[in-house]
Amino acid sequence: MVAPVASRRRGERALDDELTGLLSSGERAAFHGRPAAGIPPLERARELARGGDREAEATAADWLLGVCLTAAGRYGSALQVLRPLAEHAPQEPERRVFAALAAATMASVYRQMGRHAEGREHDSRALDLAEHAAEAQFDAHLGLAADAVGLGDIATAGTELGQAVRLAEGRREWWRQRVRLDWVRAEVDLLGDDADAARGHAESAIALAEHSGAPRHVAKGLLFLGVAQVQSGQNEDAADTLRRSASLAESLGALPLVWPARAVLSALLAGSGPEESQRCLAVARQAVRRIAEDLDPTDREAWLARPDVAAVLTEVADGG
Repeated sequence: MVAPVASRRRGERALDDELTGLLSSGERAAFHGRPAAGIPPLERARELARGGDREAEATAADWLLGVCLTAAGRYGSALQVLRPLAEHAPQEPERRVFAALAAATMASVYRQMGRHAEGREHDSRALDLAEHAAEAQFDAHLGLAADAVGLGDIATAGTELGQAVRLAEGRREWWRQRVRLDWVRAEVDLLGDDADAARGHAESAIALAEHSGAPRHVAKGLLFLGVAQVQSGQNEDAADTLRRSASLAESLGALPLVWPARAVLSALLAGSGPEESQRCLAVARQAVRRIAEDLDPTDREAWLARPDVAAVLTEVADGG
């Protein structure tokens, strides 16, 4: 009996090592590289983990896969992966944390589709699931702040942002959370017409993301900075910033950042650089249509009817 037991143990160690490598590869892609590159290893990790009765690893793979799909603009596929985890939350504390993170990521998907009230519902669910897990609580509170910004509720945004700040205090290792804090601070500033403060928070987010080797987070920080520069009348600086944001997002395949960066740049250049403006609009149109391809018919219709998305498609058609 000794040989079969030893062989089984070696097989279990090999499975653990393979899962660790796949999850690490997916996490690097999600936060430090091209999100789409994380999809194959994470799909393989889910398969192996469930086949090997490794439910904790399977749950982690589900969440990370949802993050990669969301960051690549594959919203429909992300919701299919995240929804079962968020709606049928496990009782084990470790897996429940990932269920809370999944609910918060679902909220992010709905925000990115312009559906902030639905985002708020999922962030509230995330907060319920988070219980005493600080990281999951943070994501839920920060998400609720972003939801409130989208709904024009600056008071609630400030309250929820304050809760997120409190949770992040003293956690220097939380680079991702601190970058996202500055994004939402910039959003609140822009909602309150304080472009100077928004620029400062965007620049802080960019610096930390660069230091952390997180190019997608750099691209999003640049998008916020460009919008703040537009709001403060720094149009030449804004154009350079938005070009950097768009180019970096394109290199990463981060469609949710490509289309707004190109759309804002197109509007900015409409008078001074009409040819570049039209090229930017064409890229934005392609990005929003690629996002639409991954959505189910109902969500696709809502996405294409979103006012700023519809404006991109209409302006391109009129211009061409």
